[in-house]
Amino acid sequence: MKPRLTSTLCLLLQVGIAGAQSLADSPWHIQARNIDPQRYFGVTVANGMIGIISSPEPLKIKEIVLNGAFDTYGRGRVSNLMKVFEFANMDLDIDNTRIGRHNIHNYVQTLDMKRAAFTTTFDYADKASISHTIMALRHLPHTALIELAIQAKKDLTFTAYSIIQAPEMLQEVKNSYHLIDRPHALIPLMTSVAKSPTGKHTIAASNSILFEEHRNHEPPLIHEEWDYGMHRLKFTKTLKAGQTYQFAVVGSVISTEQVADPHNEAERLTIFAALEKRPRLVEKHLQAWEQLWQSDIEIEGNLMVQRAVRSALYHLYSFAREGTPYSLSPMGLSGLGYNGHVFWDTELWMFPPLLLLQPEIAKSLLEYRFQRLEAAKQNARNHGYKGAMFPWESDDSGQEATPVWALTGPFQHHITGCVGFAFWKYYQVTQDKNWLRERGYPVLKEVADFWASRAEKDSDGKYHIRNVVCADEWAENVDDNAFTNGMAKEVLTYANAAAKVLGLPENPTWKAVAEGLVILKFPDGTTREHATYNGEPIKQADVNLLAYPLKQITDPATIRKDLDYYWKVLGDNIPGRKGSSPAMAQAIFSILNTRLGEVEKGYEQFLDSFQPNEVPPFGVLAETAGGTNPYFATGAGGMLQAVINGFGGIDITDQGIVQLKTKLPPQIKSLTIKGVGKERKTFLVRN
Repeated sequence: MKPRLTSTLCLLLQVGIAGAQSLADSPWHIQARNIDPQRYFGVTVANGMIGIISSPEPLKIKEIVLNGAFDTYGRGRVSNLMKVFEFANMDLDIDNTRIGRHNIHNYVQTLDMKRAAFTTTFDYADKASISHTIMALRHLPHTALIELAIQAKKDLTFTAYSIIQAPEMLQEVKNSYHLIDRPHALIPLMTSVAKSPTGKHTIAASNSILFEEHRNHEPPLIHEEWDYGMHRLKFTKTLKAGQTYQFAVVGSVISTEQVADPHNEAERLTIFAALEKRPRLVEKHLQAWEQLWQSDIEIEGNLMVQRAVRSALYHLYSFAREGTPYSLSPMGLSGLGYNGHVFWDTELWMFPPLLLLQPEIAKSLLEYRFQRLEAAKQNARNHGYKGAMFPWESDDSGQEATPVWALTGPFQHHITGCVGFAFWKYYQVTQDKNWLRERGYPVLKEVADFWASRAEKDSDGKYHIRNVVCADEWAENVDDNAFTNGMAKEVLTYANAAAKVLGLPENPTWKAVAEGLVILKFPDGTTREHATYNGEPIKQADVNLLAYPLKQITDPATIRKDLDYYWKVLGDNIPGRKGSSPAMAQAIFSILNTRLGEVEKGYEQFLDSFQPNEVPPFGVLAETAGGTNPYFATGAGGMLQAVINGFGGIDITDQGIVQLKTKLPPQIKSLTIKGVGKERKTFLVRN
């Protein structure tokens, strides 16, 4: 059987540029033309373990990051997620001329979100059309596949190069090459091994060229060793006009974070993938993504919103995977932003959409916290508290990894409440009592014990939490922060609710502290952000979080009063301060306004939660309007909650998932949320 071109975009070699143009109207594709390398923010293909970031240069990638692998280097004297070997780069010479941006035309890059494939197409002179596709294979967590197809318009000879190169921070780089020669297969293996900056980890990558020809008909291969930690494998082929030639490169990367012997394992994984062969690799990758997309959000009547929502879902699905003890950084696997550390961004912003649409992925995020519970307990003891005090910035160890100049590390304690909040929400959605007994309650108990020891009973008979950094991080070292106190009240109640489910006795101290914690008010009834707050600008939603996602404030009049007050002082809404608030700030206002029936206002704030933060050429999200640090997965989580929990009305209760009565803005005809919860329900809202 003749091998077929597997990627949708490889078919552009047959249908031409008009076919590429038709994808501009696709709800599954994001396409970039007229690419400016100086204003280029790459898109990521990832599988929850490896993240490959695109480049404006043809046949190149910017970098590859590996989940879970941290070492101390760079910013802040703290741990940083690792860049690893760039095993997905290629070079291409046609008739002895190197291909580059300067000598190609019809240059188009397209992300196919449905298939999680990134394809670049271009023409070289009048001689050839080229299609180059990258996939981080969903079913093989440490492996990626790179496809290259060359269609000759005239007779030509090309030389293709597969490259492995080490980023600067890797130490003691060693490169090797060997052939595994069998009667049925020839497997060339390029391998690179190195130490992480302090020697904490060994990292290995291996790749192989996959030819379509039968054994003994492959082009001859030449291996070349270069300086600067780079080596490459090349072959040459002559094509007649009208011929199309396709080959692939498969590569794997792994470290001692995952296995004891990464050198041999990287080669084993690459050999496995090579002998699975390209069509089977693609088929299984597509099947895995088809399964993920059983949980989807369909928007009728607004292509822009549909595509933006799909992009947010695609990135969250890409950055995490089920069955692992790894969590989500604010930037996911799109680079080294925030050092790859885990914040409240996971539990309060990214976790809720995943919990509703991919409960097994959400479970993995919680497993990350559970496996680091002992570190959190030690952190509490170090600060004179009981229970578990989760770090503001967490790495592979679960210890505090915030740079010392940031006061968030010692004082932004609401993170511990956010962890407990997520654990109870998982139980509410899944009703999994075994998990609650083995994972959920042990965490909730330690979280509740922390808050019981953290709160102080004053002469007024009330409980107070003093000296914290607020969710509004512009307010540092203040007392009785609304969100911190409200989250503590909520999770103390959850801990007793979990005990009741498991037939355990109620803890009276938890109950007393929950009932006694103060939520301060101004004389007119507006909720006060903290004890000394008097109308200063705020970085992001704080008080408003008490109404969503918390349920500490449920009275519509109070919710409205708080919305009106804090919207006016939100940094982004103050003249001259646009770009000072993170993307998820507007999402909370959108949800609450939508739930109060102010759908048009909710829609405007929903657009504000992502549109000003989109950067070229793929509209990936920066943290702030005008920012340059994409991809901000936290913002994606916020805008998805605006759709799912705002317009969609989805709510999580002790009775499971329910749908509140909501309306859609006129800009959207219908909203369908598919594959929700463990029962994979469908929720529909129509205008």
